Amino acid sequence: MSLELYYLGPSPPCRAVMLLLKAIDLSPEMKPVNVMEGEHLSEEFLQLNPQHTIPVLVDDGFPIAESRSIMMYLADNYTENESLYPKDPKQRAIVNQRLFFDIGTLFTRFAECYHPVIWKGEGINENLVVKVEEAFSILNTFLEGHDWVAGDEMTIADFSIVVTVSTAEGVGFDLSPYSNVVDWLQRCKDNMVDYEEVNQANLDHFVEHWKGKLGEQGE
Repeated sequence: MSLELYYLGPSPPCRAVMLLLKAIDLSPEMKPVNVMEGEHLSEEFLQLNPQHTIPVLVDDGFPIAESRSIMMYLADNYTENESLYPKDPKQRAIVNQRLFFDIGTLFTRFAECYHPVIWKGEGINENLVVKVEEAFSILNTFLEGHDWVAGDEMTIADFSIVVTVSTAEGVGFDLSPYSNVVDWLQRCKDNMVDYEEVNQANLDHFVEHWKGKLGEQGE
């Protein structure tokens, strides 16, 4: 087996994949990509992923882009723990819905609101904050009566969503109105393998960069 992961530690999608890798005790060759230096635009990288996004998993020469697709692939091929990505069609449909909710609503709204601070040097648009709040209300409802985002077992959807939620918290989004989300986030911290090393340490680097950009606007 030749398994490689092209990644950038502070990137939320990369952190999601790395959390799953820890959970299934899989150690690919780690290939850091310096996005700030444009390494994701190199000819070599574009051959792996024409979208020039990270992470990218390469399994014996077979490249897979998009973090959620990577997690689906890993759960199907590299673990016998079916609870992470259930085979039952109805249970899997719920996991898929949560994954698509993250990429289509929760993470997208967070990125639209907060990423311009880092990439464009802009301030926070309060109208977009309202959209983020709406998404968190939906997530809070998903968690009503359940320990995990897709039911009573931890799944790959939890790895995807926890990096979104923890990053939002890290840059100052107030989680306190969403009690189910607060409890679930603590549950993730307590139960995900090497959460502090994989997610929190890399998140701290992300937040440090965020605060630096935010501080530049006040100068």
